Amino acid sequence: QVQLVESGGGLAQPGGSLRLSCAASGFTFNNYAMSWARQAPGKGLEWVSGIYLDSSDTYYADHAKGRFTISRDNAKNMVYLQMNNLKPEDTALYYCARVPWSKLLWEYDYWGQGTQVTVSS
Repeated sequence: QVQLVESGGGLAQPGGSLRLSCAASGFTFNNYAMSWARQAPGKGLEWVSGIYLDSSDTYYADHAKGRFTISRDNAKNMVYLQMNNLKPEDTALYYCARVPWSKLLWEYDYWGQGTQVTVSS
């Protein structure tokens, strides 16, 4: 069955960095676009970034542009999110999500359990 397991979250200071990882299994990874989404306390799920099959096409929400970098390793079935210059408003539960063929990057069909990111001094 499809499994997406996130890791790498934690506590960071404002201006700090974290690198999130997502291990995918149970499907042909290089046939799917992948996204990261987040949910802050009391708010809905928000798309953060997405990457298409061959890593050449990457997209970011406005709040992530210039600070976050998404990447994938098709040989390892992994997707990553490098987050730099973190801000307190980046505090959220971050999810790795699978995007079916022909869907938009925020139209996920599976996501993991999430990894908590807290940005605080």
